[in-house]
Amino acid sequence: MSSSQSETVTAVLPGWWRQLLSSQRREVQRVIGEVMATRGMMPLLMKARNGGQWTPAERLELLEHLRRIAHLSPYLIVLLLPGSMLILPVYAWWLDRRRLKRKDEALKRREAGQ
Repeated sequence: MSSSQSETVTAVLPGWWRQLLSSQRREVQRVIGEVMATRGMMPLLMKARNGGQWTPAERLELLEHLRRIAHLSPYLIVLLLPGSMLILPVYAWWLDRRRLKRKDEALKRREAGQ
């Protein structure tokens, strides 16, 4: 679908839906921009692995990259998917199930230790 066709389809949608799509597109662009800004991180990380030493400037650059990544929470990935608003309740349920499973495992470990 070309951008002109996409704009035509978007113009037909209700206002709230257009706002939802535009916010999703805005977030996609923001996340892609942040990911592209971390491109130089791998060579820096590999420098220490290959026996080199990081300079103070390189350490600051690594810290900036890590902060960028930390701001991109894994939960934002759901916002990048097409139809993400439909997936959101399922995602919340899945996250809750993981929390419950961890509580059960902690309880079992505590009982085994007694």
